[in-house]
Amino acid sequence: MKKIALIFSLLSLFLITACSNDEPTPQDRFDQYISHWNNQEFSEMYNMITDESVKTYPTEKFVDRYQNIYEDLNISNLQVTYEELSEDQIQTAMDNGTAQFPFTVEMESIAGPITFDYEATLIKETEKGDEEEENWFVKWDPGYIFPAIQDGGEIGLETTEPNRGEILDRNRMPLAINDTVHEVGIVPGDLGDNPEQTKEEIADLVNMSVDTIDSSLNQDWVEQDMFVPLKKLPPSAEDTVAQLSELSGVSFRDVSGRVYPLGEAAAHLTGYVSQATADDLEELDAEDADQYDADDTIGQRGLEALYEEQLKGEEGAVITAVSENGEETVIAEKEVENGENIITTIDADIQEAIFESYDGDSGTAAAIHPKTGETLALVSSPSFAPDDFLYGISQSKYDELQNDPQQPTLNRFSATFSPGSAIKPVTAAIGLHNGSIVPGEGMEINGLTWSNGEGWGDYEVRRVSESNGPVDVTDALIRSDNIYFARKGVEMGSETFIDGMQQFGFGEELPFEYPMTASSVSSSGSIDDEVQLANSSYGQGEMETSALHMALMYTPFLNEGDMLQPTILADAEQEQVWKEQLITNDEATLIQETLRDVVEAPNGTAGKAQDADFPISGKTGTAELKQTADEDGEENGWFVGYPTEDQDVLIAMMVEDTKDRGGSAYTVEKVTDILKTIK
Repeated sequence: MKKIALIFSLLSLFLITACSNDEPTPQDRFDQYISHWNNQEFSEMYNMITDESVKTYPTEKFVDRYQNIYEDLNISNLQVTYEELSEDQIQTAMDNGTAQFPFTVEMESIAGPITFDYEATLIKETEKGDEEEENWFVKWDPGYIFPAIQDGGEIGLETTEPNRGEILDRNRMPLAINDTVHEVGIVPGDLGDNPEQTKEEIADLVNMSVDTIDSSLNQDWVEQDMFVPLKKLPPSAEDTVAQLSELSGVSFRDVSGRVYPLGEAAAHLTGYVSQATADDLEELDAEDADQYDADDTIGQRGLEALYEEQLKGEEGAVITAVSENGEETVIAEKEVENGENIITTIDADIQEAIFESYDGDSGTAAAIHPKTGETLALVSSPSFAPDDFLYGISQSKYDELQNDPQQPTLNRFSATFSPGSAIKPVTAAIGLHNGSIVPGEGMEINGLTWSNGEGWGDYEVRRVSESNGPVDVTDALIRSDNIYFARKGVEMGSETFIDGMQQFGFGEELPFEYPMTASSVSSSGSIDDEVQLANSSYGQGEMETSALHMALMYTPFLNEGDMLQPTILADAEQEQVWKEQLITNDEATLIQETLRDVVEAPNGTAGKAQDADFPISGKTGTAELKQTADEDGEENGWFVGYPTEDQDVLIAMMVEDTKDRGGSAYTVEKVTDILKTIK
């Protein structure tokens, strides 16, 4: 009997222990709640609060409120932790049916990090469902969201938009700034007897549809005596403002807006800002995209886009708990950080002078300080008005720009073009340095054409003028002799010629803040055909370069053989060398003196530069754009020029379609006038 009683006693103890182990503990239950909280699973959390809490706080005061507050405050990196109970504390809680858990909440918000401590109470209740089983539930109140609203109140958020940084030139003159602009709007009650006609007139003047105007007027908050904003107008829209002022119901207010004082002259350089679109945000990293709201502006094109991170600044924010009697408690605060100003090396006067000199012509130009590498101007013509895109461009205006054969929205200064004879000083420098060209050594050239034998078929290299006697490198540069450079290129051979061009930066990205297309000797990077090699030697063939790179390739002639590194930022280190000792000082001096003779000599190709009352040096170039020798193609005219003595500015300018306007002489005239204007 004793043995049977002992077995029964042990069996009973096992069953009691097993039942005890299956019973949920408050700690296990709070673990689940915390897990849902960290994952922001608010519906699941709501299913774990007490019956009394459910009666006090229906779904919209729990699930919806959590979601709205966390979304409005941009809550992220949420981490809720708590102090675990000891075994004795758990047993006491099991016996009493209630448990307390001090916990800590940490999170990131729109106003910075937030941390608070609170205490959770869990109560054992009958679980909701078909089977009446007991479980632990959280006794919830709004203090779990933020302790400051435990006894009621609301969460407030106030944001402060940063001022966008401004883009300035080297003299702190404005390129892209924040200024006062007119915002046109309508007071609905003042539209007069014929509101539909008035709206049509307004729509026509501000490039909006009547439907868009109606959408603004039909917003829920609009009342008859309220100002309803429609569109910002730039300071240049004075005529439009005057016409709008005569219409019934139209009103204005001054607001802050982005202004581009140089307009079209610097549009490709500065770019513009516009309201951030879904496509814009998709191109950003998730972390960067979170920094933008639906109505925020973002840089489009140019420096506005390139330096978006520095320019945009960071929004300021204050999160407050507002009690039922109106008292505010600050939960988190982040000061607004205005955007940084970008001080460039650009000279607004030079930028504007070059653009105006185009006078509607197509082309591109770069101006640099040849002794420091500072970029003074980057010009693309024709251009567009950045205000059109900033303040809303009409579809008809957009279509007009896109269909314009001159392609005003094409950024030419970041693109590459055939350099023509403007590359000859570089070919000369390569030849002088590798020994294939010897100073003073003449080449016998007869006639105006040359072919290197049967392998060339009917193709011939043509020069503009015949020479009187042997042609040396100086004479070849002065008269721009294609045959001399073609023969020297063939003599060097493809490998040596390409290597020399690579020494001058061909096939390599420019070490420059603004992205530029790399210059190339050919579409493939190699030259396998002798005719192509001959043509490439004087800037034809498939060779292409940008205006900025062209300007930089002349800096070794003025800096004892060193090619400078360009910069567009005023605070960047100046006089940085990109390519060291490409040529010797003697070779640089020879070419520099010859570039003066190109202007000064009676048979030089840049004689029009003598019109200035100070000496100018430089080299012309005519790039023929045709697929075959027999084709009558267009021509682009180049001139790279600088003041011979001061040497504080060097301009590389290309004008398209100069064939019937004097060729490169047309460009020489423009560069000369620019230098006369800015000197």
